[in-house]
Amino acid sequence: MKLPLIIINFKSYAEGTGNRAVGLAKICEKVSKKYDVNITVSPQDADLFRVSSWLDIPIFAQSVEPIAPGAHTGHELALAAKEAGAIGTLINHSENRLSLTQIEQSIRVAKENGLSTVVCSPDIDFSKKIAKFKPDFIAYEFPELIGTGRAISEVMPESVREFVEVISDIDPEIIPLCGAGISEGKDVKAALELGTKGVIVASAVVKSDDPEKVLENMAKNLK
Repeated sequence: MKLPLIIINFKSYAEGTGNRAVGLAKICEKVSKKYDVNITVSPQDADLFRVSSWLDIPIFAQSVEPIAPGAHTGHELALAAKEAGAIGTLINHSENRLSLTQIEQSIRVAKENGLSTVVCSPDIDFSKKIAKFKPDFIAYEFPELIGTGRAISEVMPESVREFVEVISDIDPEIIPLCGAGISEGKDVKAALELGTKGVIVASAVVKSDDPEKVLENMAKNLK
């Protein structure tokens, strides 16, 4: 996957639902091509196929569960995400916390289905534990900053730098990302200068009155 990257998490916002999810993803694709940067989108499960059918852009499921095909009504099957067009999945977002055992199992089932794994982590110590499971990415997201507009790369720069160094020492093949409060280009630039290979963004883009303008500002600072 091309690095660095921006992952746009649509969450369950109305602005990122249904046909609006397609419209937002089209903006992401447009900016991605214009600036030759990797912008990946993560819509709701119900919109995975809808978005993948319209666009040629990397798509991540918002989560998958460690289950095999079978009688699991209401659960998130990795195979279904893959066949709906996803190439990867988020795991353990702060709004959908999992135990370490569940994280390990989710990584395993995602890999078995050819999905890249981005595991979110609230702190450095937890990141060390996650790293043992060899996900493709670990995203450091300090929960108290999520949705505040106060970027982790600006508010906690030394912590982000330490996170990058710790993960690199444990397994240099794991790609470090950060999120929480990332709202504009300078936040993205700061994150890269601290050693991360990209960021996760949500409300700053999805709920913006002008998501294209916000994304362009971020994309310009991604290089």
